[in-house]
Amino acid sequence: MRKYIAIIIIFIVFSSCAKNSVFSEYKSIPNSEWHKDSIVNFTFNATDTLSKNAIYVNLRNDKNYDFNNIFLIMGVDFPNNTKIVDTLEYKMTDEKGYYLGEGFTDIKENKLEFRINTQFPNKGKYNFYIQQAMRKNGKESGVLLLEGITDVGIQIEKIK
Repeated sequence: MRKYIAIIIIFIVFSSCAKNSVFSEYKSIPNSEWHKDSIVNFTFNATDTLSKNAIYVNLRNDKNYDFNNIFLIMGVDFPNNTKIVDTLEYKMTDEKGYYLGEGFTDIKENKLEFRINTQFPNKGKYNFYIQQAMRKNGKESGVLLLEGITDVGIQIEKIK
């Protein structure tokens, strides 16, 4: 009986989370090697200009990710030809070097805040693009291939 109650509770929790989701999409990174010139694109068609939303960058990494943080260049092209571009930094490990994020296997999933409490001012297509901006210092300056990122995603949730 306890087992069935636990399954029902888990179903309710996941169902309520899904109701707030407006958009969610992942793109796989071939061979888990994200080239610095490779831009991951997502297109979202906004129809609601009144609701407040939270926008997240979702990253999945495996044990081959060698850094404790990640720098990303995130851009948004609006339907009215306005553009915004941000350079973002997120922590990927804790102080002891353990990967942050959710997951029981070698793959960890990170839900990283991009914009909270934001509205889409125009109806139409918004193009989100993400590029890795990691660099090394010294003899091996620059990172052409960032290993260990398996998937990149965007998630948009309506705030109640």
